[in-house]
Amino acid sequence: MIRALFLDVDGTLVSFRTHRIAPSAVAALKEARGRGVGVFIATGRAAGDLEVLRDLPRDGVVALNGACGVLPDGTTVFSRPIPREDFERALRLSDELDFPLALELDAGIFVNRVTADVERVARQVDHPVPEATDLRALFDRTECCQMCFYCDADREPRIMAEFPGLTANRWNPLFADINVRGVDKASGMAAMAARCGFALAEVMAFGDGGNDISMLRHAGIGVAMGNANNDVKAASNYTTTSVDEDGIANALKYFGIVGNPS
Repeated sequence: MIRALFLDVDGTLVSFRTHRIAPSAVAALKEARGRGVGVFIATGRAAGDLEVLRDLPRDGVVALNGACGVLPDGTTVFSRPIPREDFERALRLSDELDFPLALELDAGIFVNRVTADVERVARQVDHPVPEATDLRALFDRTECCQMCFYCDADREPRIMAEFPGLTANRWNPLFADINVRGVDKASGMAAMAARCGFALAEVMAFGDGGNDISMLRHAGIGVAMGNANNDVKAASNYTTTSVDEDGIANALKYFGIVGNPS
């Protein structure tokens, strides 16, 4: 029996074309929740960056690729912040190797320099282009659980070789999300499930990007969106239609979570 749903945001709940969540997904998830199935968000975004889901009731958020978990009342379930020494090393390498560095916080995404790639990513997720910021001053006054390195996959291994205690998660060719090693959506999902009292075998997870693979593999049922790449589909138990073709609603109907079971 499925007791909880864990859903990625960009490319899964929210379309890259419309930058909105499909009404069919909202309706289906509200119906599932009305039947006692928990609805949880599992995203690379910060928990404070979910205004696009304002119409969707939820039971918790696994944010920043599993680095922190938050309940609807604001209670923090878990948090894995970036160590200061790793941030300082990232800041130095950003200058030496010439790649933009970002901190992803509830208050927004903050970068040390703006480039064409930074602008392109902001447009893809329908965010304002961030302004260049003094990241050290920002890091000094807030907890940071995720950095972003704006680099392609070819440059990533050279940079990550300097960070044995960190790991990279990638769902976009233009940047990698950087978290403490051992953190991913699967670990965040497991921590939230333990807090809320259900087993991973009772979870159905939805995703479309590389950073969703661990979650799809560890859930009782992993569902890939039709717009996912082949690696994501191979890691799942089922592939639904795309985010722009009512993929969430169709999968929930297929598995009898909503509607009249066949």
